[in-house]
Amino acid sequence: MTSTTPTPLTVLDGAAVADWIRRTSQLISAHADELTALDAAIGDADHGANMKRGLAAAVDALASQPQAPAAVLKQTAMALISKVGGAAGPLYGTFFLRMSTACAGKDALDVDSLAAAVAAGVGGIVQRGSAEAGDKTMIDAWNPALEALNAAAADTSSLAQAVAAAAAAADSGRAATEPMPAKKGRASYLGERSIGHIDPGAASTALIVQALADVVSGSAAGEA
Repeated sequence: MTSTTPTPLTVLDGAAVADWIRRTSQLISAHADELTALDAAIGDADHGANMKRGLAAAVDALASQPQAPAAVLKQTAMALISKVGGAAGPLYGTFFLRMSTACAGKDALDVDSLAAAVAAGVGGIVQRGSAEAGDKTMIDAWNPALEALNAAAADTSSLAQAVAAAAAAADSGRAATEPMPAKKGRASYLGERSIGHIDPGAASTALIVQALADVVSGSAAGEA
């Protein structure tokens, strides 16, 4: 028996962005209980269930015909805003909506345009949530992911190398929230007692970025 090595994507067209949303929904669904357990320790205990419902709605909203990246991202934003409760829905909705705006008029995203779109999305989260690095929020995973993308763009790395680096950076950012005291949201009410728990928003962010890496590398083929 011979095995076929997946061919990594060199750009993200609308179909690939739709696959990203489908893969994200898969990973969030698979880790929903874990996300809810993280949220139970320092929040409302509903992050996993909320994100699972929101991403399922985003997948349902995907058009059967290929669309431009901006259209897919906007539909995803609207689904998350309408279906995900708490702070996560507006924050992730803003992320994808700002990405959509940054992608307007583009048929496909290369490393540079992807980094610019993610930068716009992260900027939207910062603006809406008023969070900074070290506050123990999803920003602590998004910031290192964006830095990795920007570094890859500057080094003229391939798209696959860029998103793989971003996924690794987001995962490290997720882990780095464990020793932090929370300074934003319900977790901040716990003060020092929030130390020792991974932020659920940083955890879901790491899954979103991993989903992107899976699609670009081709490892999600047949699953997305």
